[in-house]
Amino acid sequence: MYRARWSERVHDEWITAVAEKYQLDPKRLQPTREAMNAAVPDALVTGYEQLEAGIKLPDERDRHIVAAASLARADVIVTFNLKDFPAEVLEPLRLEACHPDQFIQDLFGISTELFTDAAKRDFEHYAAPSLSFANYAEGFRKAGVPETAELLEKLRVVITSEAA
Repeated sequence: MYRARWSERVHDEWITAVAEKYQLDPKRLQPTREAMNAAVPDALVTGYEQLEAGIKLPDERDRHIVAAASLARADVIVTFNLKDFPAEVLEPLRLEACHPDQFIQDLFGISTELFTDAAKRDFEHYAAPSLSFANYAEGFRKAGVPETAELLEKLRVVITSEAA
């Protein structure tokens, strides 16, 4: 339904944030970085650095994200940090910033069948150890996408055979 794209700098940022939040050695997150790159062929955007200087954002440290998105011909930057990606900067580049909860809702709107199938596969992969559907939905709520959690709860009957 969409093509995920990121850069090594995006990896560096999430690894630093997760390592700090959970007091982990960043090296422990390297396998996740490698698995992401292996799981999504051609997701890694390179060669965007020369575009950064021409991008003006409230936080200049985010210019690399817009530059990479522009080079990759992305339509959407999915971020919790909407305030640092103003529409007046993104629109001329044919980009928009979208909160992850809204992005997921939009995917549901594009194809309820594809969305539901993807959610079912995602839930079912939690086989060992197993995960209750309530905990599955709660994970989305804790991740900052409460509307998605509510949507999943409404779809419970088609995602799982678990009783409501």
